[in-house]
Amino acid sequence: MRWLRHLFTPYWLTQRRFGRAACAAIERAVADVESRHAGEIRVAIETALDLGDLYYGVSARARALAVFGLLGVWDTAGNNGVLIYVLMADRDVEIVADRGIASRVPRSEWDAICRQIQEAFRAGRHGEGIADGVRAVGEVLARHFPHDGGDRNEQRDRPVLL
Repeated sequence: MRWLRHLFTPYWLTQRRFGRAACAAIERAVADVESRHAGEIRVAIETALDLGDLYYGVSARARALAVFGLLGVWDTAGNNGVLIYVLMADRDVEIVADRGIASRVPRSEWDAICRQIQEAFRAGRHGEGIADGVRAVGEVLARHFPHDGGDRNEQRDRPVLL
């Protein structure tokens, strides 16, 4: 069944759910919350896995870890990057935090935010759901990495559609 979902989930559907207005709202949310903490947030939305990844049974979590590396979210001065990864075909949301954050924030906190985003998706609120998730991640980062005044934007704020 997973194969069929990935093979027949069209990229245009992801583009429609995350059009210009939704991407702009997500970008604004990222820029807004990053002004309140020293962390870096990146959003990646992928329609489906390719055949090779499906053949080898790559999970959404494993793919999120790969995208974390591909986008260079790990490459921040304070090791404080966070990736919100969405795999549309699996209807899965994963949050990957760099080692500077992962050592301070329990996995259960990230999982709760993922569930919040997934519930918004079920209600048809795709762009809003991710923007709300970005704000929730921002609250977690503000607690653990308060803004120190010397922070610079090391990652693009605009979500990437893969």
